[in-house]
Amino acid sequence: MILIDKLCYQSKLRYVNAAEKSAYAMLTLLMCVVSRSPVVAAAAFAVNGLLTVGAGKIPLSRYLRLLLIPAAFLLLGTGALVLNLSGEPMDAFAVSVGNWYITGSREALGQAARLCATAFAAVSCLYFLALNTTMTDIMGVLAKLHLPSFFIELMLLIYRFIFVLLETASSILTAQESRLGNRDLRTSVRSFGAMASALFLLALKRSNALYDAMESRCYDGRIRVLSREYPPKKKEIVLIAGFETVLLFITIWGIIK
Repeated sequence: MILIDKLCYQSKLRYVNAAEKSAYAMLTLLMCVVSRSPVVAAAAFAVNGLLTVGAGKIPLSRYLRLLLIPAAFLLLGTGALVLNLSGEPMDAFAVSVGNWYITGSREALGQAARLCATAFAAVSCLYFLALNTTMTDIMGVLAKLHLPSFFIELMLLIYRFIFVLLETASSILTAQESRLGNRDLRTSVRSFGAMASALFLLALKRSNALYDAMESRCYDGRIRVLSREYPPKKKEIVLIAGFETVLLFITIWGIIK
């Protein structure tokens, strides 16, 4: 089982109404992207962290490890934004390299800081939804929004095959390790190519077998999944509305100012 999926089923917020969680996550994400305000980003990041770790009881160490994944991409992205190779030093910093300078401006540093804040806040919104809402509940919300059933079923099948492919790839890697298939770089590259080709063929066989199994169970073009309904609570709706109103006020104030 994927780590995020495992944590989701252990979350104390799993049984909160999925539509509430989805609406909160998407509205907060929209506010962060539209406003580009560090204040909005900080508020969203803090509240999402408190909800996920405090209310959802997701281990803090696991949550921080998950945040390190986007941090690596942000480091590379903001590095390209901040660092410049120029013959003239800029106002923020400058490191001399011969006749050139690795330098950056204060404006670029400010843009990078706002970008990082907005990105981390947006990621925290998605983590809140992913770590506290099961995939079947998310699909139920999409169905209520009248998303075409074709896309929902395609999402369900892709989600299912993620686990199938991971399990198959893990078995192949274990077999290769037991036969010293990764003893050096050349052998590792060859083993990786063999694993990729075998994984592709096994995926085709598994998909055909899955379709045959669905056909034998009277598949009529729709996949029906039983799901439990968790009624929304007025207190939670009021809190979500209040928080989003505060974020909207900060956004409007920042635009006017």
